[in-house]
Amino acid sequence: MQTEKIILGIDPGTAVMGFGIISVEKGKMKLIAIDELILKKYPNHEIKLKKIFDRTLALIDEFHPDEVALEAPFFGKNVQSMLKLGRAQGVAMAASLHREVPITEYSPKKVKMAITGNGNASKEQVAGMLQNLLGLKEFPTKYLDASDGLAVAVCHHFNMGNVASDKNYTGWASFLKQNPDRIK
Repeated sequence: MQTEKIILGIDPGTAVMGFGIISVEKGKMKLIAIDELILKKYPNHEIKLKKIFDRTLALIDEFHPDEVALEAPFFGKNVQSMLKLGRAQGVAMAASLHREVPITEYSPKKVKMAITGNGNASKEQVAGMLQNLLGLKEFPTKYLDASDGLAVAVCHHFNMGNVASDKNYTGWASFLKQNPDRIK
């Protein structure tokens, strides 16, 4: 029987990919790592996607998460931005599935609701609650963008065993079964 679970939470983005890793043992959460991958400095979208894929694989290889939780892109007014975010999320999903780590997606509102009780909470409010929930003396403000990735991991812990999560995939077969419209 597994006594500890490691969860990698990722907020994939095209400017910054935030991530947080927690361990859960006997229901108690502990922060393992939090950081961000700065992508703004790379010249084109394809290189950014490769960096997201490589970093996700490196995180999985280093920390051996049992599950990956991803923040799903939200629909905004700019269709091009949505497309780029969807690609970033897809690359993180592909890296996780490549290592056969189950993934679950959560909408940004669901993540904020799980952490703060308010689906419209600010990054500062989310970070403050994460600091409290994880018993951190201070939340590293330079990682405020990474707080979204950490929040997804904590949201996933709160939703474990609850089918109310947005989407679950245990591998390519389950992904394709749940997304027949993506097969051409």
